[in-house]
Amino acid sequence: MATPALANHPGERLNETMGEKEPAFEIAGQRLPAIELMSANGVELDLRDLADSIIVLSFFPDECGSPCAEQQALLVEVQKSINITPMREMVTFLTVASPEALAVEGWDGTNWLRVTAGGGHTVTEIITELAELSRRNQGAPMVHVIARGTRHAAIFHGVDFERINMILYINGLTNAHPPEPNMLDRILEWLP
Repeated sequence: MATPALANHPGERLNETMGEKEPAFEIAGQRLPAIELMSANGVELDLRDLADSIIVLSFFPDECGSPCAEQQALLVEVQKSINITPMREMVTFLTVASPEALAVEGWDGTNWLRVTAGGGHTVTEIITELAELSRRNQGAPMVHVIARGTRHAAIFHGVDFERINMILYINGLTNAHPPEPNMLDRILEWLP
């Protein structure tokens, strides 16, 4: 009689497992601040509208140069790997860029959006606000991974992370049950 093959899936230990495996990984336990974003055609984008998706949020301000360009190229590779799987339907990539920033080739518009800062803010101001959520003191660009329900799940730092580790982490999030909103989350949903 055959026995079922059991995958070595970390499940509830996803953050701990990735923290042991990936030095560029950081668990993000803080609430994500409200971020005002605008699409290319000037429409406001609210991350709560993407609450059913895993969001991979990155930044590409024009003053960042090579570190951000290299990170964007790495994320394009992550997206290519994700998009050949059913995860394509569950993951949205957002790049917050200055209007003047050069475009990075290779993004698939199926599940990627280039957006800019809204509400009179700059991309740099949003980066600075989100950088305060990190316990690491470094200037490398950060990728924020936001789980379903707009829960700030993790930060990947710089370009030294292994592409496969980010893919495995995103896969773990797609397999996790969305958290039930607690009382504070329910109250905050009612506030503008």
